[in-house]
Amino acid sequence: MTDAAELEVPPPPKKTKLPLILGFVLLLAGAGGGFTLVKIGIIGGKTIEAAGDSTETSDIPPESEDVAFVPLDPMVITLSSGSDRQLLRFTAQLDVNPAAVEEIEKIKPRIIDILNGYLRALEVEDIEAPAALIKIRSQMLHRVRIVAGENRVNDLLVMEFVLN
Repeated sequence: MTDAAELEVPPPPKKTKLPLILGFVLLLAGAGGGFTLVKIGIIGGKTIEAAGDSTETSDIPPESEDVAFVPLDPMVITLSSGSDRQLLRFTAQLDVNPAAVEEIEKIKPRIIDILNGYLRALEVEDIEAPAALIKIRSQMLHRVRIVAGENRVNDLLVMEFVLN
């Protein structure tokens, strides 16, 4: 008889959903309150009206600054991957300091040579990667700055980059 009394275990109490509901209500109240505080400008800095009147400087140079571009000759590079041969058409311009335009024009053959050597070393898989143009562009800009001088070339602008 004592064995039968030990086997009868009372059923577990039914779980309440009150903490879940309370947590959800507090979540909604916090989100609504945070949105309201940001919207009226108490926290989060500027309001939408003040953001339009901002006088902060941006990374983009103003149009009033002198900017000079030196176009590079178009290049056609043969890329081989296995038995397939593909052509890469590449055209670019250099964003240079206006005082350095003549010096860059004089060394333009060296710049084209260094870019041609780099592009020929690439494989088709390197070019077809999703972020390939960003990586290739930064590598080419680094090489151009080595040849031309660090303070002469600001940027390399890729005008055409087509793989046929």
